[in-house]
Amino acid sequence: MEIKVNGLGKKFIQEWIFRDLSAVFRTGSPTAITGPNGSGKSTLLQLLSGQHLATKGEIKYHHNEEPIPVESIYRYLSIAAPYLELIEEFKLDELLSFHFKFKPLNKGLTQEDFKALTHLEKEGQKEVKKFSSGMKQRLKLGLCFFTQSPICLLDEPTSNLDHFGVEWYLNHIEQVAKDRLLIISSNQAHEYNCCDQHIYIPDFK
Repeated sequence: MEIKVNGLGKKFIQEWIFRDLSAVFRTGSPTAITGPNGSGKSTLLQLLSGQHLATKGEIKYHHNEEPIPVESIYRYLSIAAPYLELIEEFKLDELLSFHFKFKPLNKGLTQEDFKALTHLEKEGQKEVKKFSSGMKQRLKLGLCFFTQSPICLLDEPTSNLDHFGVEWYLNHIEQVAKDRLLIISSNQAHEYNCCDQHIYIPDFK
């Protein structure tokens, strides 16, 4: 999997968030996006995921050297971010059944395996709105880690996680870094220690 960005920039009203960003992201070469608060790290992930359009520049996606149109890129990616909400009215089992209708579990895994891997095995009949913030974050990350998608985008991945949750994240992120096109937006070094490429976005304000 490969994502190429050339001269990328995003402006809201008359204010540039970032501009003139060029980079190549590839499977097996995990990338950290760093920079001051407000510099556009989250905005960049939103552009790469197709949620928003760039003001200038271009993004090109390729899978097995075949181009992918931006309107189809959602089929290839999983994303976990503080601004993305879960369907909290669902019970956990209902949410998992719904999610995995669209994107399958990693080969060899079942929903019971998923709950065990995320340490939510006793929560199947609990509504997600009753989960703690740490449980919700493990669920979000689990939906990225254990879903068959060649792209994994993570924004502040250990937010709301306690020490146990951070250790859980670190135990799984190394494998994700090997198998996926992984991009992590963060200013916390422990979150992106697995990354061998670093892109710093300066503050244009």
